[in-house]
Amino acid sequence: MATDRTEAALGALKQALAGLENAVDMRMDQQRASVEVEHEVRRVHADRARLAQELDQSQFRANRLEEVNREVSRRLVTAMETIRAVLDR
Repeated sequence: MATDRTEAALGALKQALAGLENAVDMRMDQQRASVEVEHEVRRVHADRARLAQELDQSQFRANRLEEVNREVSRRLVTAMETIRAVLDR
C-alpha cells in the first residue's frame, strides 16, 4: 500500500511538473509574441514618422510649384498684354 501511494504521489508530481512545463512554455511563447508585436509597433511608428515627413516635403514642393505656376502665369499674361499693345500700335 505504501508503494501504491508513493507511485500515485509520483504520478501526481509528474503531472504537476508537466503542467508547469506547459505553463512555462506557453508563457515564453506569449512573451516572444509580445516582443515581436512590440518590434512591429516600433517599426510601424518609424514608418509612419518617415511617411509623415515625406508627405510634409511633398506638400511643401506642391505649394512651391503652385506659387511658381502662378508667377509664370502672371508673367505670361503680362507678356501677352505687352505683345498685344505692340501689335495694336
